[in-house]
Amino acid sequence: MAADRATAPPSPPPPLVVEEPSSTDPASRSLLAGKLSQGEFVVSVEVDPPRGARPKKMIEGAQFLKASGVDVINVADSPMARVRMSSLALASMISQQVGVETILHFPCRDRNLMGIQSDLMGAHALGIRNILALTGDPPRAGDYPNATAVFDVDSVGLIRVLKQLNAGTDLAGNSIGEPTRFMIGCAVNPASEDIPTELERFAKKLEAGAEFTMTQPLYELEPLLRFLEAVGKNRVPVLLGLLPLQSHRHAEFLHNEVPGINIPDRAREAMKKAGDKGIEVGIEMCRELLLKAKDMVEGAYLMPSFGRYEVVARVAEVVRSGPRAQGASSHAG
Repeated sequence: MAADRATAPPSPPPPLVVEEPSSTDPASRSLLAGKLSQGEFVVSVEVDPPRGARPKKMIEGAQFLKASGVDVINVADSPMARVRMSSLALASMISQQVGVETILHFPCRDRNLMGIQSDLMGAHALGIRNILALTGDPPRAGDYPNATAVFDVDSVGLIRVLKQLNAGTDLAGNSIGEPTRFMIGCAVNPASEDIPTELERFAKKLEAGAEFTMTQPLYELEPLLRFLEAVGKNRVPVLLGLLPLQSHRHAEFLHNEVPGINIPDRAREAMKKAGDKGIEVGIEMCRELLLKAKDMVEGAYLMPSFGRYEVVARVAEVVRSGPRAQGASSHAG
């Protein structure tokens, strides 16, 4: 028997069983979901993909932002309908090379329903868990005004698609096997010139399954207060959008040329008076608003202009990720 034991092949090890974390646990879905569920204040910064195929500056920017304490990086998708590198590619590169979580902007403009679902499943396979569902800027706003826009669905329909994938089926009801675990975000504009319509559409996004929202850039507290009062206590986490102004010319361009951005007269006048100190005034304007609003919202969504990540890092200095102030609400993702 001893000889038999010496010559017998070793028993195979027991099979390794990898248990997938429960999708009901927010932290198992994404870092963002976990932080929001714990009531931590989240800081996100937007990074635009390059106009060409070399993302070195954006990767370095993400490294700088991570070192500055930013929690998550938003990756835009051809903003203003101008051709840029794939947002999915850049989001994956940032996640893998920098080690910081991303929120992928996902518009409906360029993909039909098959392409939308295919790209979403591919994003999930690459480890991307946070999706900002957007309708998207129309092609006429950019460099290819005659390009065909698809829009099989809008942002509300896209949220429904994401919800279906999280339930384990595609939109046609076909099984996809293991369900996805996307954290689903939507956009809202508290400074919209048509607030009743904006609120109605926001309610449809929540009904479809949105779990957090990111606002358009704001420059005064009043629109945020009106929005929060209108939606009441039964809301999802809100990340306040802030875009530091660089100059009076920059302010006028954003106000007059960029859909969804409404800069009040007071802010534009302040930038006019600032002269060559416009950047400092723009930073201080955002810092003041963030300090006033930080116990009313669950996070900040910072948008740098011209790749000036150091500018938004200075805005973010006034808050740090950590427990929310007493009385501030927390929401499970």
